Amino acid sequence: MTYRSAKSKDTKARLAPKQKISYAKKTEDVTALYTEQALNWLRQAEFLMSAPKLSICVEDTGYEIAFAGRSNAGKSSAINTLTNQKQLARASKRPGRTQMINFFSLGNPAQRLVDLPGYGYAAVPEAMKIVWQKELENYLIHRQSLQGLVLLMDIRHPLQHFDQMMLEWAHSRQLFVHILLTKADKLNRGPAHKVLLEVQQELKKMKLHFSIQLFSSLDKQGLAELAGVMAGRLNFTLPIEPQPLDNTAIVDNAD
Repeated sequence: MTYRSAKSKDTKARLAPKQKISYAKKTEDVTALYTEQALNWLRQAEFLMSAPKLSICVEDTGYEIAFAGRSNAGKSSAINTLTNQKQLARASKRPGRTQMINFFSLGNPAQRLVDLPGYGYAAVPEAMKIVWQKELENYLIHRQSLQGLVLLMDIRHPLQHFDQMMLEWAHSRQLFVHILLTKADKLNRGPAHKVLLEVQQELKKMKLHFSIQLFSSLDKQGLAELAGVMAGRLNFTLPIEPQPLDNTAIVDNAD
């Protein structure tokens, strides 16, 4: 009688076809998880304080990223969309109403968002504009906890005079800048990407190596990308037990 030796489970396992490990897929999964949790974290934002001048700002420790841009660039709407809060940064139908440096904590006073006064459009006396500009300059030059800027530009009017000044200030201080071409929903996809490429080329000519993206508060285009950038620069780390994403929608505010 002939006996057939049954293959052990270990032998079968060794002879089974090897599955390829997709490291790219694993990287994508980790990135998606980080972005999801970053959005949750940013939604903890709470108003901390407002200050008319640098000397009475929040203690200069920890990490903060400041949102800057022309008064009609959609700054308040971008902050509200990022934090999923309708009125965190009070948007107004009259550009230029933000007259102070506004600080928001992110579950930890040492990690902050900052809403800077809008520039170039505010309907205030010229003398007041000069005061604002001086305080803005003081903040950008002397604030040690400032990690960098999110610089907002209306996609239909990018790289205006004050925008370029902000870029040069940031470069002189070796701060990172992440540019948002806001109101991207106002253009079709093709024209929007054309503007994106044109601004990238201009930055290259200026020898400024800053990141840039399209953004829309109305349809939340670019929201995940912005959240990832913010979290990375503000030293956010994943919690041990990730929390589910809160998908509660917000209504965009005009800025």
